[in-house]
Formats: sequence, structure tokens, C-alpha cells
Amino acid sequence: MTEDSISVLIVDDESGIRMGLRLLIDGAERICVVGEGTNGHEALALADEHDPDVILMDVRMPGLAGIDAVEQLTAKGARAKVVMLTAFDTEEFLLDALRAGAVSFLLKDAPPEDIVGAVLDAAQGKAVFSPSALDRLVRAAATGASADARTSGDARTSGGARASGVTPVSGRVGELQRRPPAGQGESLLAKVTSREREIARYVAQGMTNAEIASALYVSQATVKTHLASLFSKLHVTNRVQLALLALEWDAVERG
Repeated sequence: MTEDSISVLIVDDESGIRMGLRLLIDGAERICVVGEGTNGHEALALADEHDPDVILMDVRMPGLAGIDAVEQLTAKGARAKVVMLTAFDTEEFLLDALRAGAVSFLLKDAPPEDIVGAVLDAAQGKAVFSPSALDRLVRAAATGASADARTSGDARTSGGARASGVTPVSGRVGELQRRPPAGQGESLLAKVTSREREIARYVAQGMTNAEIASALYVSQATVKTHLASLFSKLHVTNRVQLALLALEWDAVERG
């Protein structure tokens, strides 16, 4: 492993998947696998030991599931960027994974070059999604927020209280769901300024800092300052999570 290599941790309960990912990752330039785990508990321990740049994490695993592990990594301030992997073309876990702090969401059968590309992009904080996941993300965020705006704050899943600004999509997934309290999206909205809200909307449209600066006739430095304020006020770690909140706010307002 060279000094400028990207260190990767692979976490999946299936040995065949781990072997395939290791062969793929170790065969790519500037990327090196530093460890393998079979569940979320091992992911946390290995992350502490190796401090990887990127973690390829399965969603469903025995013991501590992937989304729960990502939440704990985020809470403890781990610097690793997490790319979630799933064998199922479903949005059941997509929003939960992103809210937990993952930067990307890919299907396990994605082309090898897409997985390698996701690792390279994740190391730079860039989000990557399977095409179907990206489409589901936008639709789920919008329709989910609208639905939740019509429900009471004591909505529950089989795992206990799980109400939030976005309702579960395509069924409920029990203990894997970790959602913020009801009304949190609207309370967070009250903390931001009108200019910050405007910038959040532009982020949700996929605009770069340069494009936002041009649209608002301000400098990129000003845009970065507003984004830093948004990240701090809203407790988000990347532009994808910020975009989700912006989509939810718009959906709630549409009622």
C-alpha cells in the first residue's frame, strides 16, 4: 500500500461476496483492502484499528446490521466514507442508509467499474447511486414526506417509535429503521435562513457550488459559507442528506 493509496474495509456476511470485492478492489490502481468483517460489530472494531478511507458495507447482516453500524460510525466521528451495498433493487433501506451517514448506495451486481468508481468517488466525498436507486431516492423522499405530513406523530413500526419527516417506503423494516422524531424536519427548517433554504434547494437540483454562485450572483466562497452553516444547523454530513431535507421540506409544503 502506497502513501497515496485509498484504504478500503469490506464488510459483508457472505464470504464469496467479500472475496469477489477484495479481488476487484486489490486489482484496481491506488486502492487497497486493509481488512474484512462479517457484521457491523466487526466493522466498528476494524474501523478503529485501520482508520480506512472507505468502507464497503452490506445492508443486511446478522448481529449489528449495516445501517446501524453506519449510524455509530457517524456518531463517533469516523472519517471513513461508507458505500452501502445491497442485493435487492428496493428503496426499503435507501433513505435510512443516507440518513445514517452513508455517501453512496449500490447494488452488489453493479458493473465492476461502477464499484471501483464508487470507492474512488467516496474517498473524495462524492455520492454515487445505481440508476434505479437514484430514481427511487427522489420519489421516496418526495412522496414519503407528503405522506408523513398527513400522519400523527405517534406512528410506530414493529421495532417501536419510528416517526419522522419521511415515512418508511415499500413496507416497514422493523429494527433496521432509525428515524428522527416526528416533526424534526420542520423544526430544522425553522433554523435556516431564506438564503440557506434557497441554496439547499439548488443542491437538491444537483447544482455545483459554482453553478449556485452564478445563479445567486455571489462568490463560491459565500456559497461554501452558507453550506457550512447548513451542515452545522441540520446535522448532516454530505450534500445528499442536505438534498433529502430540501426535498422533504418542499413536499411537506405541497401537502
